[in-house]
Amino acid sequence: MGAPVQLLLVLAAVACAAAEPPQQERSALQAFLAGTPHERALGWNASVPACAWTGVRCDAANATVVELHLPGIGLIGGVPPGTLGGLRGLEVLSLRDNRLLGDIPRDLLGLPRLRSLYLQGNLLTGAIPAEVGRLASLEHLALSRNNLTGAVPSALSNLTRLQSLRLDANRLSGSLPSLSFRRLEVFNVSYNDLNGSIPSTLASFPPESFAGNVHLCGPPLMDQPCQPFSSPAPSPPGVPVPSSKKKRKLSGAAVVAIAVGAGAAALLALVLLVLCAVHHHRRAATGEEEEKTTPPTRGLTPSTASGEMTGGEFTSSSKDISVAAAAAAGRAAERSRLVFVGNQGPAQHHYSFDLEDLLRASAEVLGKGSLGTSYKAVLEEGTTVVVKRLRDVAVARREFAACVEAAAGAAAEHRNLVPLRGYYYSKDEKLLVVDYLPGGSLSARLHGGRGTGRTPMDWEARMRTALCAARGVAHLHTAHSLVHGNVKSSNLLLRPDPDAAALSDYCLHQIFPPAPARPGGSGGGYRAPELVDARRPTFRSDVYSLGVLFLELLTGKSPAHHASLEGVDGAVDLPRWVQSVVREEWTAEVFDAELVRMGGGAEEEMVALLQVAMACVSTAPDARPDAADVVRMVEEIGGGHGRATTEESEGTRGASEEERSRGPTP
Repeated sequence: MGAPVQLLLVLAAVACAAAEPPQQERSALQAFLAGTPHERALGWNASVPACAWTGVRCDAANATVVELHLPGIGLIGGVPPGTLGGLRGLEVLSLRDNRLLGDIPRDLLGLPRLRSLYLQGNLLTGAIPAEVGRLASLEHLALSRNNLTGAVPSALSNLTRLQSLRLDANRLSGSLPSLSFRRLEVFNVSYNDLNGSIPSTLASFPPESFAGNVHLCGPPLMDQPCQPFSSPAPSPPGVPVPSSKKKRKLSGAAVVAIAVGAGAAALLALVLLVLCAVHHHRRAATGEEEEKTTPPTRGLTPSTASGEMTGGEFTSSSKDISVAAAAAAGRAAERSRLVFVGNQGPAQHHYSFDLEDLLRASAEVLGKGSLGTSYKAVLEEGTTVVVKRLRDVAVARREFAACVEAAAGAAAEHRNLVPLRGYYYSKDEKLLVVDYLPGGSLSARLHGGRGTGRTPMDWEARMRTALCAARGVAHLHTAHSLVHGNVKSSNLLLRPDPDAAALSDYCLHQIFPPAPARPGGSGGGYRAPELVDARRPTFRSDVYSLGVLFLELLTGKSPAHHASLEGVDGAVDLPRWVQSVVREEWTAEVFDAELVRMGGGAEEEMVALLQVAMACVSTAPDARPDAADVVRMVEEIGGGHGRATTEESEGTRGASEEERSRGPTP
């Protein structure tokens, strides 16, 4: 290196040092990082100016720290007091998607210039402090996906500049205060424990902003109207109203009568208790004979539209589950019990019902798929599960049990797989019991009700969902050497936590008879071209299906309806259509119009995910990446897990390429 170049570098270093933020701010940053355990190294080197540290941004003169972005770097524990509060010029703070504990840090509530505060996706507890109303410059506040409790403070109305307020997926309770904001565009308190009527000042926001609060009522929740208060009816004329001032003592005869009555009631209760014990003992002794001679009087009874129990009339779809339940209960010669599988320990939801409880449950049809029909069953004690009635099972009990238990064991270890809880096997009926996830499927979220004023699925949610699917498949492949065999958007179920979307209907292909792969058949556009027998999927065919799912997220088009794609004559599958558009260098035409309208500066990430998807759907199986490599590539793109700052999701301006390259390192 020549002397002139060395001189320029020295001068540049001197200039940076001269423009270094105050030592107080540098010390505050170092104290914060030293006092907060973190999983990923940030490289905050003392020999480097603080303005060049990962996630730190200063003003134009490098005189003060104005932004701190540390999303998804594995911060653990509470924010040390007396640290971040020293950044007096801070305007944007993002600590989202970490594992921060404790109350909302009080230090942050005294930052006079703070405009954006992003703490969503942590483990914060306690109430939202009223002092948050003192942040007069605040424009964006995101506290969703924590464990916050207490009421929504009315002091939020003091934030006159607020443009977005996200408090969803917490445990907030009480009624909503009458908050009034002039500039508020985004408001979300869904999935809390709020109650009462929605104030008229907030009624203009969509129903999704209040969903999941079963005790909230009134517009815009048209299906949850508030019940008018009815005062007690007045006493009829001439009927004297008892006065609390008049107190009468009981006579001695009344006291004796009460004592005798209480004694007789106790004796009667004792006799009934003895009779019940004798009856239970006899029933236990005759168990199997009693079941054989006493057929069930009703099956798994479907609910009517109004939620009431039906009598003898069922719809054609509701009859299926009644017939299945009655058939399962009536085969005494080979009667099987409901077998629970997987981890039923303290960390998992423990179920203690039996087949008879399922027969008495209220049920409704969720849908019919290639494996059979799924029903939502609500047990008498309130537990809700999904019962899958499988059709065309072609294996014996032992093979069936081994397959189900292997799948359940794999799912018990990973949150991106829907837990499989139990099964029932008889000659003519095979049932599976899985957890019920009320969020619905990705297919319904992407394609349901387009053009009817619904809230589109934003880019960050799509990226996280893609990562969930990839992680679920990779876990099956790498940890258990199992093939999913049925990856598609209708089998990817959503939860309030966007990082916990879960795949269902996994690893069941072995129990069904061979089925030839037919164009436009049950594969629904997800089946790899080399797959001749649907009963024999491979790791590579799973990756192909995963790539089609990514394309579905990017394009908004359903692979199951590929024949109706715009500009295509005949039935052309989704990967071939995307390839034809990209080949003509019309890449922008591929992306979902809803994503394009939302903007947010995520085009580079969309193109990057498109490249991953195209690698997954390569015609040559050996050219496709492994599922674990797919996870790594998607994580490197982003999705809220260690990716560079995502101003697109935080409402701030997009960063340049140089700024993005300074994101948290793995």
